[in-house]
Amino acid sequence: MKKSKLKAVGLSLVSLFVLSACQGGQQTQEEADPVDVSALPIVVSNTDEPIEGGTLDVGMVTDSAFTNMLYLEFSSDTYDGQLMGPIREGIFSADENFGITDEGIVKMDLDVEGRSVTLRIQEEVRWSDGTDLTADDLIYSYEVLGHPDYPGVRFTEEVRNVVGIEEYHNGDVDSISGITKVDDQTITIEYKEVNPGHLQLGGGIWNGALPKHYLEHLEVSEMEASDEVRLQPVHYGPYVVETVTPGEAITYVPNEHYYGGTPNLENIRISVVPDTSIVEALKVQDYDIVLSMPTGNYDVYSVIPNYEYLGRLDYAYTYLGFKLGTLNEETGEVEPNESAKMANKNLRQAMGYALDNDGVAERFYHGLRSRGTTLIPPVFPVFHDESQLGFPQDKEKARELLAEAGYEDVTGDGFVEDPEGNELVINFASMSGGGDIAQPMTENYIQEWADVGLNVELATGRLIDFQSFYDKLKADDPEIDIFEAAWATGAEPSPGKFYGRNAAFNYTRYASEEHDELLQKINSKEAFDLEYRKTAFADWQSYANEQAYVIPTLYRNAILPVHNRVTGWDWNYHTENNWLTVGVTTESRD
Repeated sequence: MKKSKLKAVGLSLVSLFVLSACQGGQQTQEEADPVDVSALPIVVSNTDEPIEGGTLDVGMVTDSAFTNMLYLEFSSDTYDGQLMGPIREGIFSADENFGITDEGIVKMDLDVEGRSVTLRIQEEVRWSDGTDLTADDLIYSYEVLGHPDYPGVRFTEEVRNVVGIEEYHNGDVDSISGITKVDDQTITIEYKEVNPGHLQLGGGIWNGALPKHYLEHLEVSEMEASDEVRLQPVHYGPYVVETVTPGEAITYVPNEHYYGGTPNLENIRISVVPDTSIVEALKVQDYDIVLSMPTGNYDVYSVIPNYEYLGRLDYAYTYLGFKLGTLNEETGEVEPNESAKMANKNLRQAMGYALDNDGVAERFYHGLRSRGTTLIPPVFPVFHDESQLGFPQDKEKARELLAEAGYEDVTGDGFVEDPEGNELVINFASMSGGGDIAQPMTENYIQEWADVGLNVELATGRLIDFQSFYDKLKADDPEIDIFEAAWATGAEPSPGKFYGRNAAFNYTRYASEEHDELLQKINSKEAFDLEYRKTAFADWQSYANEQAYVIPTLYRNAILPVHNRVTGWDWNYHTENNWLTVGVTTESRD
């Protein structure tokens, strides 16, 4: 296989570089010995040469149909991100700490004093239809993300930081003043502020391009629903989409115009498999690789022969969120509601202290989960504040917090009323998945809350599938008061992309001036000083725990089952594109 001199950073790293919503978590009812994920391999042991051709069958575990949004600009969850893995690459390369390096498709030069970056395409790269990648494609991503009719969630604070993009987004001007095309390979971008995130993959600079020649005939408002986005995307990764069975499966074939060499496989097929079926599927060797593998029943499937199980720390956490307002679609800002049912900080803290997440992690996850203590997971050791204790179970403290805030059982039915004496019923949204255990575990949470006097019921009366769940959060469905969800954080842990005033991902809709200031300090010019930035992260983590608008519940480790016939797969986060190097060494899995 001939390889380019440049490092190809692909979407095998999507959970790192792309902030995404993910499944809340799967569990099993039996206790098992703890698993030390650091003792698991992270590279496949098969080092044989791949056969010519060959088909790789990949299972993606989810109980929901995927949306097949096959451009990052329009996707919002890890499943579509995984589906883009074989076809999409970022424009930057990175080192093992995810700092942007000079070996990527695009070279980046940051001018801190001038508050600008210069991006130069340094490789002859073609889109999968044979058209050259140009500076216009780099600019077009920003023109779509900032467009007044852009319907997605990627118009984040990092994108809003571009000079002139707010005016463009508001329809006041027809172009983005802060972006200049220097020549066909080079652009400059001016920023309101520069910060350390600009040096990190997935930080302050959009890590991608859009094929302007292919999409510009579409209105931006029409793109999400178009065949060009959902069925026939044009990318510059090692493979191209051959066929799509919407919501179920995608087949890929090699990209004849790929700049980085020749892929090893003739076909890749990624298909959805329910988590209730995946163990049986492994037993009969249906798949070569399984993405989004549940960890709750690791003890059951880890003994299945013909597979090895790779493991690593996960850039993700599960959290309990409280609905505290709405998103103003016109301004793009969250609007907190001081009269929201969950507006009382004591009530939110009490709900955190009521739960035994240490017990959940120990009993149900075999050492592959641990109780969350802050909203920066320990996979970021420089910025994770170990001094924060989070919300260890303390039911007496939960009751005291409720009483202090005026939540008392007036009627004698065992449940507290609100401070005005009105009935308090809290609607809890939780995702389906996890086989036959999701319902019992949700009921366990509800019982824990009942033990401290809180009447919590399932929103909609049932568990909600993944896509519908996030649709409801995005729409600020009034049926939901609290919810359990999860984030894949990205390689740059700045929290503004999830919790900023202008972040569409801020599903709680929380905001305050003090919160704005704390987030701003993390990504300020002063934060180029590491100690300053560490302090800024610590201050924000402390504030977030005190306000409890979101409560971290569990940190995660990840497991990847890989069949013994697979070669060329390195699951380290900083690895070059696995989809280019992966192959198989036998014709079949039998």
